[in-house]
Amino acid sequence: MNISEKPRIAPDALLTDKDVAKMLCASVATVWRRVQDGTLKRPIKIGTLSRFPQSDIVAFIERAKTSRAA
Repeated sequence: MNISEKPRIAPDALLTDKDVAKMLCASVATVWRRVQDGTLKRPIKIGTLSRFPQSDIVAFIERAKTSRAA
């Protein structure tokens, strides 16, 4: 990388509810139940699309891992 080039920041992937369900080994309905009860953060809206930032899902998994250790 040249000194004049700016470092690139990797974008946060946007996941569908099906993608999130696969990551959590859960159903799509369970994903939406977790959104309703506040366990998962609400997705962002892009027009009519609902997308979950991957970082939110990874953070949710990390919180679950640390809470089981307690």
